[in-house]
This record gives sequence, structure tokens and C-alpha cells, in this order.
Amino acid sequence: MRKPSLPIIPLSRDDLPVGATQLARFMIGKYLVHDVPEGRMSGRIVETEAYPVGDSTSHAFIGRRPHNGSMFLAPGYAYVRLTYGLSYMLNMSAEAEDVGAGILIRAIEPLEGLPLMEARRPGVPLRDLARGPGRLTVALGIGQSFDGRDLCTGRDLWIGVIETGDVPVGVTTRIGLSREMHRPLRFFEPGSAFVSGPRKLLVAPHADLGDGPQI
Repeated sequence: MRKPSLPIIPLSRDDLPVGATQLARFMIGKYLVHDVPEGRMSGRIVETEAYPVGDSTSHAFIGRRPHNGSMFLAPGYAYVRLTYGLSYMLNMSAEAEDVGAGILIRAIEPLEGLPLMEARRPGVPLRDLARGPGRLTVALGIGQSFDGRDLCTGRDLWIGVIETGDVPVGVTTRIGLSREMHRPLRFFEPGSAFVSGPRKLLVAPHADLGDGPQI
């Protein structure tokens, strides 16, 4: 007998805040789901990064181009990009239509479909299955074909919610960049073992930005 799926409710576009900083914070504690013919893979989102308007490290900074057009869609569309020729990264558009900005989904806590994820990343401990943006896309089978996918449909690759109300969110500086690394635009679930990067950064004394303006 197949184990019942978690009661994940799809998020609609109207549920999403507009703005990269706000959306990156909002997505902590939400769920990323990939339904495939073999079953469902899902995980709780525990780490994101914001790439707001005007950020020189954002792929949208150069303006709209054929390769980054998904970043200029309304909030909730996937922007998938191969980085350094090695790893696909799953981003999500974050601003009003035609305004380029997005968030990077950096890590999830794997919950459903563990055998399917483990088959894609054999021999890897549970903690490391999707701890980091490149690992995440491999574990969930996300590649270039998902660029531009609407994540608010409740089908195929989608985002959802279980818990209602606010969840604790930590904030610290971004990692893996060569500039603008000082900006507190990386959000995470405090205490989660599935957050990537140096553990010392996760206790940095940055205040939660809440629902305030982008910085």
C-alpha cells in the first residue's frame, strides 16, 4: 500500500508576496514538490537567497535576454540555469511582470520519495541529499527543461504549504558569490540540519527582515 501523501496545499500566485527579499523569507517552511510517474518527491524549504532588483550578482542585472527571460515573469515561475557548467540551480521569479528579480532555493529537508532521490544521488546521507542548490536539483530531477515552468499549478513541479501562520526565519549574508556578499539576503530555518554552508554563519547576529522593504 502506498504511503499517504503529506497534506500539502498548492500555493497560488496571489499567495506570494511581490519582491525578492519578501518572497525569499516567505518561502522558508514552505514545500517543494515534484510529482513524477514513479511517485512524489517533496521537501520542506529550509534555505533561500534573494536576488532583488539592482543586485549586480543577479542574472537579471543585465536586462532581459533570451536566457534569463523567466526572471522577468510574474512571481512563482521557475528560472533554471546551469552554473559554472556543472550544476543546475532552481530559482523563482519574484517581482511584477517585466521586472527582473528572483530567489534561489538553496536547500530542502527531504520528506517524501526518498528512494527516488537516493537513486539519483546514491550513497549520500539523508542530510546531504538536497543540502545545497546543485544537490537539490539532482535529487529532484530538475534540469533545463523546467525553466519557465509555472510553480503555482499544483502539478508536476510545484510549491505548497502545510503549516499556517509565521515560522521562525533566520537571516545572514549570502555565500558562494564574488561580490555583494555582505548583504543579509540569505534566509534559513533556524536549527535545521539541512541548511547548507558554514555553520558559523547561521548564528550571525543579523535581525530577521520580516516583511520590510528590500535592501
